[in-house]
Amino acid sequence: MKCKEIIQTLERLYPPSFAEDWDNVGLLVGDEESQISRIFLALDVTDETLHAAVDFHADLMITHHPMIFSGIKQVNAGNYLGRRIIKMIKENIACYAMHTNFDICGMADLSAGYLQLTDTSVLDVTFEDSGRAEGIGRVGTLPRRMTLRECAGFVKKALNLSHVTVYGDMDQSLNRAAVSTGSGKSMVAKAISSGAEVLVTGDIDYHTGIDAPSRGIAIIDAGHYGTEAMFIDFMRQVLAGEYPQLIVEGMPVKEPFTWM
Repeated sequence: MKCKEIIQTLERLYPPSFAEDWDNVGLLVGDEESQISRIFLALDVTDETLHAAVDFHADLMITHHPMIFSGIKQVNAGNYLGRRIIKMIKENIACYAMHTNFDICGMADLSAGYLQLTDTSVLDVTFEDSGRAEGIGRVGTLPRRMTLRECAGFVKKALNLSHVTVYGDMDQSLNRAAVSTGSGKSMVAKAISSGAEVLVTGDIDYHTGIDAPSRGIAIIDAGHYGTEAMFIDFMRQVLAGEYPQLIVEGMPVKEPFTWM
């Protein structure tokens, strides 16, 4: 089937209009008229994931994070981004990114589901229309009251992680949690005002982390990759349901760094 048919489905489910103004979503490389039979999913386009897509003989690579964020003046083999674009064109692989539009229309509820949150509401409203509010993250009630120590273990198990970084009193009792996948430093104030007692997110810097408990909230930093790797399996299921005739594969979930 044609690439544009798949794009129409993705944009019906996760409209680009929901993406933040600074974002760059959509078809970043390739021809929307190209024929697609094999799709490869990854969180990012890296040398490793692109190599895996080539080995899979993919016609389309769908990622969460855009390979191209800002304007490029040259596409050549002299830099890593140029090399990736050139390789995609040579291998006839189109590249489509669904970033903050998926964060809002997919990842927010998906992550809340992983953490079994109930009575959820939007953490940071970015879109309102006819009484419908949508946005980044969710806040809700944990499946049971637990200490911060227990909650950290719960998050590790739910997201299948080897580690998390925790800021706060490990014996603190928690009932209400906020979750914002990816980089969540900007969500701390929103989480506090929502009444959350803990924020589950990623990419928390040192000073934000150590100051958070004094501001009235604990933080569980599960990593940018760790909180968003769920994208791969989820989209594999979505595409399998929409297009059972296509062959869809995902990059194995593996943190892109090594803990020593």
